Amino acid sequence: MKFKSLLGTLGLVVALASAALTTRLHGTPATGNDEASIANVTARLLQHSAYSGHQDEEEVSGKFLDRYLDLLDPNRSLFLQTDIEEFAPYRANLESLTLRSGDTNPAHQIFECFLQRLEQRVAYAQELLKTEPFDFTGQESYQWDRRDAARPRDLVQAKQLWRQHLRYDYLQEKLDNHKPDEIVKTLSHRYERMLHTTKQWKPEEVLELYLTALAHAYDPHSDYMGHGQAEDFAIAMNLSLVGIGATLQPDDGYCKIRELVPGGPAARSKLLKVGDRIVAVAQGSKELVDIVDMPLPEAVSLIRGAKGTVVRLTIIPANSADSSVRKTISLVRDEVKLEDQEAKARLIEVSRPGGQVSRLGIIDLPSFYSGADNTKHSRSSGASADVAKLIRKLKQEHVQGIILDLRRNGGGSLQEAIGLTGLFIKRGPVVQTKDAAGDVRTEYDPDPALLYDGPLVVLTSRLSASASEILAGALQDYGRALVVGDASTFGKGTVQSVLPLADVMQRVGVSVHANPGELKLTIRKFYRPGGASTQLKGVVSDIVVPSPTAVLKVGEAEMHDPLPWDSVPPAPYADMDQVAPCVSILRDASAARISTNLDFIWLRADSDRIRAEMAHPVVSLNEKQRRQEKAEAEARLEARKKDRSSRHAPHETRYEITVKNAGQPGLPKPWSAASRSPEADDADGDVEAPNPVPADKDLAFDSTLEETQRILLDYIGLLHSAPNPTLARHFPDRTGGDPNRQ
Repeated sequence: MKFKSLLGTLGLVVALASAALTTRLHGTPATGNDEASIANVTARLLQHSAYSGHQDEEEVSGKFLDRYLDLLDPNRSLFLQTDIEEFAPYRANLESLTLRSGDTNPAHQIFECFLQRLEQRVAYAQELLKTEPFDFTGQESYQWDRRDAARPRDLVQAKQLWRQHLRYDYLQEKLDNHKPDEIVKTLSHRYERMLHTTKQWKPEEVLELYLTALAHAYDPHSDYMGHGQAEDFAIAMNLSLVGIGATLQPDDGYCKIRELVPGGPAARSKLLKVGDRIVAVAQGSKELVDIVDMPLPEAVSLIRGAKGTVVRLTIIPANSADSSVRKTISLVRDEVKLEDQEAKARLIEVSRPGGQVSRLGIIDLPSFYSGADNTKHSRSSGASADVAKLIRKLKQEHVQGIILDLRRNGGGSLQEAIGLTGLFIKRGPVVQTKDAAGDVRTEYDPDPALLYDGPLVVLTSRLSASASEILAGALQDYGRALVVGDASTFGKGTVQSVLPLADVMQRVGVSVHANPGELKLTIRKFYRPGGASTQLKGVVSDIVVPSPTAVLKVGEAEMHDPLPWDSVPPAPYADMDQVAPCVSILRDASAARISTNLDFIWLRADSDRIRAEMAHPVVSLNEKQRRQEKAEAEARLEARKKDRSSRHAPHETRYEITVKNAGQPGLPKPWSAASRSPEADDADGDVEAPNPVPADKDLAFDSTLEETQRILLDYIGLLHSAPNPTLARHFPDRTGGDPNRQ
């Protein structure tokens, strides 16, 4: 939604102008005129223009306070219950204070209390580092995830928590074979840095966190970005930085991988995954620098660097059941190139019993990019046009079915999602959107042409979000594609718009001296052609195939205060009914294979361990027990490597097809599966990886994709089995004939 149309929301300009007059008449809080104006305008924009605006002020105030406290103290170990009781009056009026006059004094009062508790914790930790024996022969334990726990009653109970956390950190370093003097030095420096950097916070940084909490009180995707964060956001959108190609976020003192940029060094390497936590960074062969509890901008500056230089990262793998596991990887920094983010395809020739060879097409789409996504570089075409080129090439080479891989696709352009969906259906509705006023708008595929009408599988994961869910949901509603993957997708069914606050404030006559930053507002919700929202529930797979992403705590349902699922009336569309007649047969056949497949058996066992850890987030502080657990994990990994290296490679050959070579005659040089490439997806890599994982051909398995290929082969086989009236109607040239003919 454009800026002007947002400001056209009924009553908004009047409300903002009135707020500006109120501020001038009654003065501003001690925190300054700029801060009061920014806070007031942000609060009113959220109230009047956010999708979930016009909520009860007291309800928003309670959420506002909770989100701010959690942003400052996510593991609930610093603020005491007595502190919370002191802040209790704000639970009823925190938003109204911001709305009336931009009063941000509560932000600074709470922050000062936070700083006082942090000073107490650091002083206590430094004392323990000098006096504590750090013996780990007892039966103590540590609760590593306290996000839902009660806050400590008083300082005595808080010190018990702080001591256990310090002992946990000490044992982590000890299990990583560091010496006692090294551990004391590392932890002492970590605590000193944490306190020093927090004391250096500027008022505008406190304001940014405070207004972020206010935005999150409305929904988890509305956000306030101060000037610095807005600049970083613009840099990320323009791809003008050289680095590893990853979006990072703070997570209880750790630097956590939130997203991998398609085509970036990290994504290409397959050595980093969403949810991995970075604990140390080294430049080339230099000494590793501990970054736990380091401010995110400082940590990011260490990871970024000149093109062609090497950065080493020590990480805790996201899918590790043991948090003491460390894995050090090396990446070469590079500029993210647009062609690396483009859709790609591969043609797979699979040998089948009886000497037959089946040809399958796999299209990997990392995002729904548009032809003008980037202000630094121009792109000649968007995702839908590029995928169309790849499909034409695959059709020329007589593939019998296509897999569209959206497992790492976090979304992108809505228009590209609509256009790409249109490649597989005739004219009809693709997505419906509803605004805060309840007005529903339907977006159609206007092109009656059908580029590909053959067997189609859409492969998804918990990381498939937004535009990916629009496409998968539409093709599922139409009965056009079989959706395979994790139980459901991410569940982000909302639309955001970014507003530069300087433009808003200038329009309503409010002046500030500094750049006021930007506000990201949730303004609409998505709905499928059948009327169901993709919000919260995502798109449910027709066939579930186990994968490492299934166990990750990611998705809309994991966020605070997500917008609810709902529905709108369906838009009229023609059900193509190409999937329903086959689903139960395909599901049963897949389940039978998965039940005896060793890779999936391992994956299920690892996932069960991780789920148990998440359900009971307590770890032993007994060194002997922890070392035994670590040895068992290493033994499991070695046994799996040995087993995989002894297996015969599948009888298949593949051809890599790019947008650039799709127009050339014939196929490029084949790649044989007999010598697995290190570039092959490591999508089901081991859940526990206590040692650095090299680019080893024996580890380059993607069992999820391989099972999806088998599902597609079964799907194709059903079309050529005994005549089925429904299938014959929709695939008249594919039933009762040669399965290799196209």
